[in-house]
Order: sequence, then C-alpha cells, then structure tokens
Amino acid sequence: MKPHAKSPFGSAPLLAFGAHPSDIEFGCGGIIARELQSGGSAHFVVCARSESGAHGTPAERTAEARASAAILGVTLEFVLVGGDSGAEAAAHAARLATVIRRVRPGAMFAPSLVENQHPDHPRIGRVVREAARLARGGPGRHSRAARPIGPLFFYAVSPEAEPAGVLPVLMDISDPKVVAAWNSAMEAHGSQRRSRDLAEYQLEGARVHGLRAGVELAQPLYPDEPLVFDSLAPLTRCARGP
Repeated sequence: MKPHAKSPFGSAPLLAFGAHPSDIEFGCGGIIARELQSGGSAHFVVCARSESGAHGTPAERTAEARASAAILGVTLEFVLVGGDSGAEAAAHAARLATVIRRVRPGAMFAPSLVENQHPDHPRIGRVVREAARLARGGPGRHSRAARPIGPLFFYAVSPEAEPAGVLPVLMDISDPKVVAAWNSAMEAHGSQRRSRDLAEYQLEGARVHGLRAGVELAQPLYPDEPLVFDSLAPLTRCARGP
C-alpha cells in the first residue's frame, strides 16, 4: 500500500453520515476501510433505524449497524432525523452541525443529492451540506482552539445516485485487507441481503470503477466544492495513466 500524502487536518477523524443503517458501508465503506488501515479513525452518524424499511426491523438494523461498526473499528451514533418541512430541516441541520463541531472531521461523507434514489438519501445529503455550512460559520470559528473542518464529499449507494456530468475522485481500494474488512462490514447487514446480494453488488461496482481507474477496485467520491491543494505533489495518478 502506498503511503498517503500528509493531510492538512493531521489525525482528524473521518465523519460519515448515512440516511439508514448500511448506507455508509455500501456507499463508501471501502474508502473508509482503506483510511482506517492506514491508521485513521472514523465516526458514523446514522439518521434513521429504517422504521419503514422493507427488510429488517429497527432493532435488527440497529444491531447490524453496531456489528458492522465494530468490524471496521469505527464509532457510531444514531441522530434520528425525520420529517421534511423547512423548519424541521433547519432544526436537523443545526443538530448535525453540533456533531460536526464536536468531531472536527478531516473529511465528511454524505449521500449524494441525486433524486433518482431512495428519497431519504438526497434529503440527508442536503441536511448534511447545510450542517457543514453552519459548522464552518458558527461561533468560535476564529478562536485559537478551533480546528478547520475538512471538505464534504458525496457518495453514491447505487449507480443511479452518481451525479451526472461530475468527474469523481476515484479512491483505490484494491488492497486485499481493505477489501476483506469492507466486505465483512457489508455482510454484517444480513437483513439487506435477503432479496439480493448487495455486498457483491457493491464489489462489482467497485470493479467497474477500478477498470475506469486502471486498478482492481475503486470507489468514487464527489466533492461538494472545488478541492484546493498546496502543492501538485499529491496529484500523482489519474484514470488515464500513472
């Protein structure tokens, strides 16, 4: 595994938001497993227990989420977000902004804003984006103790959720240890594999993105804003060549 370029956020953890249990693991679990294998840390925030889900009870889904988090070695909390009115959305964004300020992440992940997917996914993506704005602009941002909050990336749980016309950041997750950890975390969500093998579905998608990137397996991320680098040194690879 190649060493990472030094992050301007030091050892700050990753912070991933999911609309339901399993969303994070299926959407960007390989990327998180890759960062954890390199010594990083991560915190998961799940915004529902799938009370209306077709497969698995809320209790079952909660237990699966905790088991998956333990496999990956991440911390997990549930911050339940329901309703879709403007007032409720603002209140939910304020709640998630409090989580962001507490965790002070080096990077954040949330479901993409594409509408052609489960409606909870883009809704949570929008709430997280607003929460990130509030967290960056809230009280104390100029204090000496404050730490900058890293960029927000969107992930896609399915190909339909991938933003059209947006070039992704493709993360190489080919390392066998990374793949094993990611697959085990996905398989912990057994209730979501009753109708079809969603773990294999995600692995197959990663193989397709890997072909695009010239590696075995890759997962895409979509930046919410333009990425800014201090040097060209980290930009060592692209999909069309080394």
